[in-house]
Amino acid sequence: MAPNIPMAFPTTFLLLLLLLVSPSIIHAFSHETTFQSLASQACANIQNQSSCLLNLQSRVVRSGLDQQSPGSILRAAMENSLDEARQAIEMITKFNTLSITLREQIAIQDCQELLDFSVSELAWSLAEMKVVRAGAGSHSEGNLKAWLSAALSNQDTCLEGFEGTDRRLERFIRGSLAQVTQLIGNVLVLYTQLHRLPFKATRNRTTSGTEDSEFPKWMSEGDQELMVSRPGGLMHDAVVALDGTGDYRSITQAINEAPNFSNRRYIIYIKRGVYRENIDMKKKKTNIMFVGDGIGATIVTGNRNFMQGWTTFRTATVAVSGKGFIARDMTFQNTAGPANHQAVALRVDSDQSAFYRCSVEGYQDTLYIHSLRQFYRECNIYGTIDFIFGNGAAVLQNCKIFTRVPLPLQKVTITAQGRKDPHQSTGFSIQNSFIYATQPTYLGRPWKQYSRTVFMNTFMNGLVQPRGWLEWYGNFALNTLWYGEYRNYGPGSGLAGRVRWSGFHVIRDASTANFFTVGRFIDGMAWLPPTGIKFSSGLSN
Repeated sequence: MAPNIPMAFPTTFLLLLLLLVSPSIIHAFSHETTFQSLASQACANIQNQSSCLLNLQSRVVRSGLDQQSPGSILRAAMENSLDEARQAIEMITKFNTLSITLREQIAIQDCQELLDFSVSELAWSLAEMKVVRAGAGSHSEGNLKAWLSAALSNQDTCLEGFEGTDRRLERFIRGSLAQVTQLIGNVLVLYTQLHRLPFKATRNRTTSGTEDSEFPKWMSEGDQELMVSRPGGLMHDAVVALDGTGDYRSITQAINEAPNFSNRRYIIYIKRGVYRENIDMKKKKTNIMFVGDGIGATIVTGNRNFMQGWTTFRTATVAVSGKGFIARDMTFQNTAGPANHQAVALRVDSDQSAFYRCSVEGYQDTLYIHSLRQFYRECNIYGTIDFIFGNGAAVLQNCKIFTRVPLPLQKVTITAQGRKDPHQSTGFSIQNSFIYATQPTYLGRPWKQYSRTVFMNTFMNGLVQPRGWLEWYGNFALNTLWYGEYRNYGPGSGLAGRVRWSGFHVIRDASTANFFTVGRFIDGMAWLPPTGIKFSSGLSN
């Protein structure tokens, strides 16, 4: 007769007993639990969960992958998300005939392009998974986290484009996007949980170059030389000049004739002058570099704005989406003025992009750090409301931030960072910079639930308000945001009157501050490889 085991018998004792009887039972039990738990996370909050689970399992089987491998489940979940994103593009395309206003038409076009971004970012992630499985690729973790973070946010930007409409089409499109957004979010959570498991490649911490370099490590030595060379001495592929002395009279024409998906640096030298055009460099234009004759000498200017019927995404004077974009020694302007509300001067969706000695000038929503990894060095940024905003992962070093006069009753806010999920590797790190406020100014406000921004070793003049930071509305995000300040200086840097939100942090110890330096923040948050930006112990100039 079998022993009479009480119902409350400890589970751990049962497992120990089973292990003594048959280790293979425990092995099978743990693997089954792993597959079920991971697959359930990949399909969490999906409308038809049983179909999602069956789909995942069939994908793993069809691919000949190990059904018990966490990496196989993650890959299948990515494939599932990718298919959903493609289907969403097809669905949204059908809404074109239903749009009755210019803003609706533009918003639908935005959605198509943004979902195409998500498709690309998911496809890159799948390709990177193969590198991970092969045990190679020192930067796989940073790439995957950056791309999945971007893919999660694109759908939100799509829906935001319907602001100013009757929201009729938005309601239909929101339904079409709900599943793809949830699936991508699940993949990001799953990846975050699994990235330390054995399927992850070991990160290579060996770097070439020194900490005295002023540029990110992901820039080649050749690109770093281009950043400091004299414009006239550069070897360039195309010249733009208003007076006809170059190859082209417009920047757009030069871009159109640049190669697609270039693996080498393609340099466009833009001679001094005021170029009145809106530039939209699509993702196929990779490794493009703009070289101007200096801030205030080479100027690209426009005045598109929300009040004209454009979506915020589409107001940009210059928008860049192709990987590896670089710009130096030039000015990007939007002259629409505060009365026209959202009016972007520069929008960036270019992964591993860099801006050196550039000026970005506007009023509301000047610099749209929309997505992916970006670096700004010795740049000037001008604006009024939320004028550094978006959900990219950006480092601004040795930059000068200038405020302008807003509309009556408006409050000047420098940043509005849009991190929507705690697993996203996004945020703004503003280091060794200078805030020259001409109006009562706040450092930022939380656009999205997990907004993340830090200011370190930055000068703040007396018009930076004692509270430092401003609410978005009510208590929204005050407990979930992550705002921090470390060793800032100047009359506006005093901490005694700062906000008392639980999400605000006065960083007092160097070890915590080091996490947000270029090297640690990039590496520790896994959205960029280690950099060679000039610093001492991560915190000084």
